[in-house]
Amino acid sequence: MRLARLDDIAAVVALSANAYAPYTPIFGGPPVPVTEDYAPRIERGEVWLLEEDSNLAGLIVLEHHPDHAMIFSVAVAPAFQGRKLGIRLLGFADEQARSWGVPEVRLYTNSRMERNIALYSAYGYRETGRRPNPYRPGWILVDMVKTVDRAA
Repeated sequence: MRLARLDDIAAVVALSANAYAPYTPIFGGPPVPVTEDYAPRIERGEVWLLEEDSNLAGLIVLEHHPDHAMIFSVAVAPAFQGRKLGIRLLGFADEQARSWGVPEVRLYTNSRMERNIALYSAYGYRETGRRPNPYRPGWILVDMVKTVDRAA
């Protein structure tokens, strides 16, 4: 795992678009991580890259808040899916939360991403509520949280 640099932005955008592509027809438009401007997130140190044999295999966008870590996006390149790299990225979020001394990792996802919700639940996340997406009328967000041990 390594922090993304600004010269990685094209690869970050491409991986996000490819990883989330199956959801575009389901949603009737691209998921929010596909339309995100990643430059400010890279500059803030929120984008982490997972490389396998010098190929970009996945990424996680992780925000540091005073009382929690917030996952904005977890994406695995289609060629690397099915290798449990998403679980590795979630494990990295746990490690970062511990290193930041915060007690939990939060995330939100679209209610139509049922496979992802099941994955998060199996990994220890619990649903805390559902709410309308303020930027996409008609879309429902599922909020989830996982407590992590504070020991680094």
